[in-house]
Amino acid sequence: MNQLWKRLAGITLAGIMTASLAGCGGGSQASAGEDGAVKVGLLHSLTGSMAISETSVRDAEVLAIEEINAAGGVNGCQISYVEEDGASNPSTFATKAEKLIEEDEVATVFGCWTSSSRKAVKSVFEDYGNLLWYPVQYEGMETSENIVYMGAAPNQQIVPAIQYLVDQGYKKFFLLGSDYVFPRTANMIINAQLKAAGCEVVGEEYADMEQTEFSAIISKIEASGCDVIVNTLNGTGNVSFFKQMAEKNYTSEDYMTMSFSIAEEEVKTIGADILKGHMVSWNYYQTTEGEKNDAFVSAYKEKFGEDRVTSDPAEAAYDAVYMWAAACEKAGSFEVEDVLAALDGMSIDAPEGTITFDADNNHIYKPVRVGEIQEDGLIYTVYETNEAVKPDPYLTTYDWAVAADLQPLE
Repeated sequence: MNQLWKRLAGITLAGIMTASLAGCGGGSQASAGEDGAVKVGLLHSLTGSMAISETSVRDAEVLAIEEINAAGGVNGCQISYVEEDGASNPSTFATKAEKLIEEDEVATVFGCWTSSSRKAVKSVFEDYGNLLWYPVQYEGMETSENIVYMGAAPNQQIVPAIQYLVDQGYKKFFLLGSDYVFPRTANMIINAQLKAAGCEVVGEEYADMEQTEFSAIISKIEASGCDVIVNTLNGTGNVSFFKQMAEKNYTSEDYMTMSFSIAEEEVKTIGADILKGHMVSWNYYQTTEGEKNDAFVSAYKEKFGEDRVTSDPAEAAYDAVYMWAAACEKAGSFEVEDVLAALDGMSIDAPEGTITFDADNNHIYKPVRVGEIQEDGLIYTVYETNEAVKPDPYLTTYDWAVAADLQPLE
């Protein structure tokens, strides 16, 4: 694929020569095996309520690994992967993360989706000095030297989406989310932002991750007088909620919804006939224009089937493997401290556009795109930034956020 992205994002010839001299033994003994391979871990929910979303992320990581291997591997090594199922359970994620690091001795791990799973494994990676590549947008209010946050910080998804709704004239907001840290923190941010904008939150409700009955919440939405729903449901909760709204013949014309965890994969499961006209906010869509994305979509469909769709988290996971490989080659090493040093200021041309690692907080400069779901099941951009946005996980550059004294929720 484009000569391995111009040999992993334009690393200098001298850097490649250093990596080649290091050979497969250039990484730690734990990560570079006798079989000439470097082991990485894949840790996602392949069962449970989050499997609907995380399976496609895992698939994108496998695709990137196979492409890199076909182009010669990393530091003279082929990449092998050890896969574990987090089973949509934070404690299982923590157990499996420790197993991958301690028993399988992986060089790094690509994984997680929910913030609950990320927070469950955070101390594991910090205690063992390993590195997690986290592919999904999240609520911010966190940094770790042992996590690379490949998805959007709140100022790269939540904040611009709410501002877009305000600019479109929406005034009365109903906040609906799953009952865990991401939706509750996102809604804390949204409450502060809407208060500063002179808008009103007319309802705020949370559903258990396994909840499938939404009639009581829908009744509250009907009674609220809202003109837009901000949706932070995750997993199968999205399927149940939107299908039960459709059973009452509600469409985007009745209750416009802005969702932060519905991408192309979820649209396919729920149904474009149900979701058409509703809005979402991400950094990437399958319809994003550019040669890099054309190649990514084509390769993904060729490997997994023409009926499969890409998505923002899948694309970010794909980017994560390429960025890790580029940093390893630049460093001539698989050691975490060497990889992090090599990442400082690194940019790659990704399907979503040029993305850059921010060493200030281990997040990524990313473009922002608000999209509308259309009847073909794809998402089309209705607003985007002119350039990649610097990540601000603690929202320190927003006066209303500083005034609200927003604090992390555990």
